[in-house]
Amino acid sequence: MPAHTDGGVGRRIAYYRSVVRPKMTQQELADAARVALGTVRKIERGERGVTGATLEAIAGALGVDPSRLRSDRGPAHTEVREALPALSAAIVTYDLPEDGPVRPMHELRIAVDEAAKWRLGAQYTRIARRLPALLSELARAYHAAPAHERADAASLVVSAYRSADAVAYKFGARDLSARMVDIMRWASPEAEDPLLAASVAYVRTETYFAARAHAAGLRSLELALDAAPEPTTPTETAARGALHMRAAVIAGRSSDADAAETHLSESRALADRVPEDVYYGTAFGPDSVRTHEVSVAVSLGGDHVGQALDVAREWKPPASLPAERRSGFYIELARAQLWAGVADDAFESLKVARRIAPQHTREHPWVREDAATLRRLKRADSETLTNFAEWCAAT
Repeated sequence: MPAHTDGGVGRRIAYYRSVVRPKMTQQELADAARVALGTVRKIERGERGVTGATLEAIAGALGVDPSRLRSDRGPAHTEVREALPALSAAIVTYDLPEDGPVRPMHELRIAVDEAAKWRLGAQYTRIARRLPALLSELARAYHAAPAHERADAASLVVSAYRSADAVAYKFGARDLSARMVDIMRWASPEAEDPLLAASVAYVRTETYFAARAHAAGLRSLELALDAAPEPTTPTETAARGALHMRAAVIAGRSSDADAAETHLSESRALADRVPEDVYYGTAFGPDSVRTHEVSVAVSLGGDHVGQALDVAREWKPPASLPAERRSGFYIELARAQLWAGVADDAFESLKVARRIAPQHTREHPWVREDAATLRRLKRADSETLTNFAEWCAAT
């Protein structure tokens, strides 16, 4: 891959290394990224370029998305889009995979779990690079698996497709996303796991959001709630709570305030019974429900927008919450602030969202719409606002 030669890359690497807690030395960064210490020193001093593979390794060691280290965020944006055809090609043969190598099941699980972490961290470039090959390998593993491993293989297929779907959906490839959801629904019964089926129902709601079929989406989630296990264990409680949380948002989009509040109340009660964590690929707990209180208020609009502002005055999402969820909170808060007439606050929220998860923020349609509105309202006011609008391609 081409090398990034702008000295700004090295400065950004040094900056992120200095804020890692505890502060990371150059030697520690080199060891974690598996590159030579001299290489790290020269990159930080701007004396040598850095290839895409090395940049990704360093970003992984620092715990940030590679796009945060690039001098030009554009290449990451383009790279994800350029990978969409490869994702599409990988899923074409999900039922008739081509021959190729297959790692042992435990190694595949490690790879799938890593992809799930990238999804929660909104690190879409990594997913776009790695998932096409992984999806193909998982298809081979599933079809070659002996009977006693078939359920595990199906579970891995569902999880990996969920990570790949995040890229397709967030980057506007809605038809590709819908195909991936269909494959998740095809593989899920083979896993013989009702909690996995609940997680697929959660993800399937994307197709209803994309089609603006909100009432139908709410019915689908309510059917999933009927089929979900009773909440006796933490994972069962979280699975049911996540479905209620999702149902509250889509009820808000369909302007059904009563249903939205009912589902939100149910999700609050269930969240109080479990610690905030990631269950079957979905973050759930008291903090996740708070973020969804803002989402529901914005979905309902009108007189409900003040509720979103009230939540934000009293609470902010903690750093322990996945980046994708935290950035989503600030994106939706920005919309509420814009509607409430506090444009400066709205812009500050969008900037916070960008710092947390730049790729997620850049690709979110609300960000483009709201940045364009802010630019019209403030016109020649702010060079920073103009730069932000150009960054997210607001028109």
